[in-house]
Amino acid sequence: MTERRVARRYDLSLPVIIRVPTERVAETQKGKTRDVSTRGVYFVLDQDLEAGSELDITLTLPAEITHGSDVFVRALGKVVRVEKRMEDGSARMGVAAVIERYDIIRGENGRA
Repeated sequence: MTERRVARRYDLSLPVIIRVPTERVAETQKGKTRDVSTRGVYFVLDQDLEAGSELDITLTLPAEITHGSDVFVRALGKVVRVEKRMEDGSARMGVAAVIERYDIIRGENGRA
């Protein structure tokens, strides 16, 4: 199998909040990243998502990484792959998403 990624991936376990915009209201799910790049992210959730779903993603870079206050990365993306995983004896969903756009929000009041 040939590696198709162009952007370097970083193995990071960060808290992530996923919102799936729908016609009614955005559903919010919490999970953890497994790896991150400037073009994509792989994260694990308890609930299922569908390939092709649009996502509003908020990653938290903790102060230990940024050497200051928490930094939030808000991104818009799309699910490209979903796979079932077993973690700590629980069935979870692994999700690969492409990042289409992102903004970095610094400071104490960055939460959306």
